Amino acid sequence: MLWLRLERASLRLIVFYQPSSPRPFFTSCQSTVSATIPSLPHRAFSAIKAPQDDLFNYTSGRWIYNDVLRHKERKATFDVDGLCRLAAESVNQSLTDVVSLSKRAEGGFNRTFVVTLRDGRQVVARIPYPVTAPDYYAVASEVATIEYLRSCEIPAPEIYGYSADSDNPARTPYILMDFVQGSKLSDVWPSLSDQDVISIIHQLTQLESQMMSLSFPAGGSLYFTRDLEKVARGLSIPLEDKRFCVGPDTKLALWYGRRTQLDVNRGPYLNAEEVLAAAAQKEIAYLKQFGQPLLPLRRERRPSYKLQPQSPLDHVENLERYLSITSSLVPRDPALSRFRIRHPDLHPNNVFVSQSPDSGWKVASLFDFQHTSILPMFLLAGIPQRLQNHADSVSQSMTPPSRPANIDEFGEAKRASEEYRYRCRLVHYHYVTSTKECNHLHFAAFTDPLYALRGRLFLHAGGPWEGETSELKVALIDAAKEWEKLTGVGVPCPLKFDAKDLHETTVLVEELGKASRGFELLQSMGGVGEEGWVPAEDYESAVAFFKGWKEKALAEAESVEERDEIMAHWPWDDMDEEMYM
Repeated sequence: MLWLRLERASLRLIVFYQPSSPRPFFTSCQSTVSATIPSLPHRAFSAIKAPQDDLFNYTSGRWIYNDVLRHKERKATFDVDGLCRLAAESVNQSLTDVVSLSKRAEGGFNRTFVVTLRDGRQVVARIPYPVTAPDYYAVASEVATIEYLRSCEIPAPEIYGYSADSDNPARTPYILMDFVQGSKLSDVWPSLSDQDVISIIHQLTQLESQMMSLSFPAGGSLYFTRDLEKVARGLSIPLEDKRFCVGPDTKLALWYGRRTQLDVNRGPYLNAEEVLAAAAQKEIAYLKQFGQPLLPLRRERRPSYKLQPQSPLDHVENLERYLSITSSLVPRDPALSRFRIRHPDLHPNNVFVSQSPDSGWKVASLFDFQHTSILPMFLLAGIPQRLQNHADSVSQSMTPPSRPANIDEFGEAKRASEEYRYRCRLVHYHYVTSTKECNHLHFAAFTDPLYALRGRLFLHAGGPWEGETSELKVALIDAAKEWEKLTGVGVPCPLKFDAKDLHETTVLVEELGKASRGFELLQSMGGVGEEGWVPAEDYESAVAFFKGWKEKALAEAESVEERDEIMAHWPWDDMDEEMYM
C-alpha cells in the first residue's frame, strides 16, 4: 500500500535526519484551529526584482507538481503604461515623470510592483491574479478595510487610488498605495535579540487589541458603501461612519472555484448562529449542484479509503448533522459572540518594522488585508498560525522558556536546533502572556476549553469538499462527547453514532495518521511547501528528490497492482484538479 511505503520511508529518514540548520522561524505549521483552508493557494511571498519580460508571470517559485497550472493561475497581464500613468497621477504627477516599474513581490493572490518617479517618490501598485476570488469584492473590501483601520489609527499603508474592476487604463483591478519605509519582519527576524522579539510580539498584540476593540453591527466584510451599492444593492449594513458598511464576507472558502456561481448567504450576518450555519449551507448547495464521487484530493490519503471514490452524500449527511447543533455552538458569554475584526494573516511578510537608536524596533505598518472577515470573537480568536507552537509540550504548559544551560557546549547543528526550539517557545509564550495583559476578551476566547472544538467544526463545515468528510465527522463525534459542556445537563444530543461507525472511523483516522507522517516528513526533507511550492532555485533538486523516492517505492513494490497504485496516486506527480474546484 502507498501509505505503507511512505511510513516506511519516514521511519528510515527519522534514523538519520537531523536538521543542519534551524528552519526559518515563521515556517508554516498546522495549528489547532486554522483560519485558512490548507488546500487553498500558498502565499509564497518573496521580494524580487524582475526584468520587464517577467512582469506578467510568477517568477519567485515553482511547484514540483502542476507547475504549469499554478503559473497559469498567476499570469496577470495588464497595460504597463496605463498602470504607470495611474500611479503617477495618484500623486499629482504624469507618465513622463515615471522612471521605472519593477516587480517587488508576489504571493498566492497578488503581485506587487514599485513605480519610481523622477523626484524619488515611490508608489506601490498591487494587482490580483485573474483567479483571485471573489472578483470585485476582494479589492473593494480590502481598500475599505485599510481605510477604515487607518481612520482608527491602525498603521496600514495610505491608499492613493484603486479600481475593483478592469474598466480603467491599466485594464486590471489594482490598488495604489504608499511605499512604507522599513523592513519586512521576516528579513530582520534572525538578527533580533530576545528583547527585540518580545517587544515586537507585544506591539502586535497591542495592535490586535486595538482592532478587536472595534465593534460592528453585523458580520461579513467591510466596504465603502458606494462600491457595494454598485454590485449588491440592498446587501449593506451601514456603520456609524456612513461611508463604510458591512457586506458579503470575502472569505475565500465561500467563493472557491464554482462556488462563485452559487446564490447563497455570504452575509452580512446578523448573529453568530447565522455565521455558523451559512458556512455549511454554502457547501451543501455546492454539493447538490456540482457534487460527484471523488477520490481524495490529498493523494497520500487515498489508500486509507481503499482507493475508492467517496460519495458527496456522506459529507452532506455530516453537514446536516453540523447544522443540527449550530445553536449549541454559540458560547454562553454574549461578549464572545460580538462581531470583531483582526488581520487575516499575521505573517512576517505582512508586518513592516523600522528601527531607531532611541526606541529600537517598532511595527511601522501592517500589510495585506485581503479576505478580511468580521466574525464573532469566538470564531476570530486564536494565536496566529505563524506565531503558535501548540505541538510543543513546554509551550502547552506555558512554562517560561529558557535555553539549555550548556548550549555553548553543543555542536553547531544541535545548537542551531535548540535555538530554533527556544525561539518558537519564546514567541508563543509572550504572545499569550501579552494578549492576557492587553486583550482580555481575546484571551478569554482562545482559552475557553471549547474554543478549539468550535473552531474545528466551523472550519471543516465551511471548507471546500475535496473527497473526504473524516475531519468533520471526527469533530462531530467529539462534539457528541462534549455535549453537556456545550449545552448543559438535560439537553438531548441530536448526534448519534453507533459502535460500528465509531470503530470504523477510529481505524480510518489511525491509517490517515500513518499516511500523513510519511508524507509530511518527505515534504520536509524535500524542502517543499503547500501544493509542492519550492523556491525557483531549488526546483530541479526537489523534483530529483521525489523522483528518487518514487523509484525506491516502485522497486520495493510487491506486486503489479502495487506498482500501478504508486504510479496512479504518487502525491508529487501532476494531476487533474478541475473536478475539485
